[in-house]
Amino acid sequence: MFIVNSYLLAVVFCFITMLCWGSWANTQKLAGKTWRYELFYWDYVIGILLFSIFLGLTLGSTGDAGRSFIADLKQVTPGNYVSALIGGAVFNLGNILLSAAVSLAGMTVAFPLGVGIALVLGVVVNYMGSPKGDPTLLFFGVLLVVIAIVLNAIASGRVQRAGGKSGSSKGVLTAVAAGVLMSFFYRFVASAMDLNNFESPTPGMATPYSAFFIFAVGIFLSNFVFNTIVMRRPFVGRPVSYDEYCRGGFNTHLVGVFGGIIWGLGTALSYIAAGKAGAAISYALGQGAPMIAALWGIFVWKEFKGASRSVGWLLTLMFIFFLSGLGAIILSGAN
Repeated sequence: MFIVNSYLLAVVFCFITMLCWGSWANTQKLAGKTWRYELFYWDYVIGILLFSIFLGLTLGSTGDAGRSFIADLKQVTPGNYVSALIGGAVFNLGNILLSAAVSLAGMTVAFPLGVGIALVLGVVVNYMGSPKGDPTLLFFGVLLVVIAIVLNAIASGRVQRAGGKSGSSKGVLTAVAAGVLMSFFYRFVASAMDLNNFESPTPGMATPYSAFFIFAVGIFLSNFVFNTIVMRRPFVGRPVSYDEYCRGGFNTHLVGVFGGIIWGLGTALSYIAAGKAGAAISYALGQGAPMIAALWGIFVWKEFKGASRSVGWLLTLMFIFFLSGLGAIILSGAN
């Protein structure tokens, strides 16, 4: 299987993770013009599962190091299967809530708040589970990111008050719940892998490729429960049915599948990089996604159109703190 052997390449992979995690929701926005997010979400989940299979049969089965994808799946212990499956279910519930928050409050509000909470709690959980890197620099970087999140929340609040928008409190609460849930999914999957030795993994433990596939299966299976409930009792609008999903056009389904592939690529690279960078650093760098989402929200979706100059300064400071925080996180694992 393909293995990352340098910290620099691991950081590059984590930056790609950040880009993917901060960009996939654009496909939801595109599909949302004619397609409810509950229906979009099925295609998104299918995209993740298909990509996990493709990755396992390609990079996961290339080279002499580690164990090949199929062989590894056969030897993973039931306990590690369960751990990765739980990770998929926890992520799925959190991500459904995050998708709902995007619909309720907009990408620029939902992503920084939900993913920001996930960043803070997730780094603590992952560092406790697998300590790697300088904790002072790591948590200082996280602190800077938290400040950036607060600045973004202030800017978003000013824009919403100026526009007389209502219903944002429901979106904020949904984003908070999503963030708490998403802070735990990564650790369930990481604990199923031997992060200290991808070249010769401990028997019974998973490689990143098999762990990611099992995780994707957990997302897919849990979706029959979580998303079915949301389809019948949606956060916004009327209930939707599976008949409506089946009547969707090919291009509409393809947009959702593409969104899943984007997110799946980012997540897979994060797990692959975790062997060299450590779970906490790999997770933390990927969670720079709110900055990417905010860029999309500002320059493409115009969520801050017509905002005052003070809002512009707040957003500028937000990006400065985000970049400084990411720099500190990178340096924390450089030694």
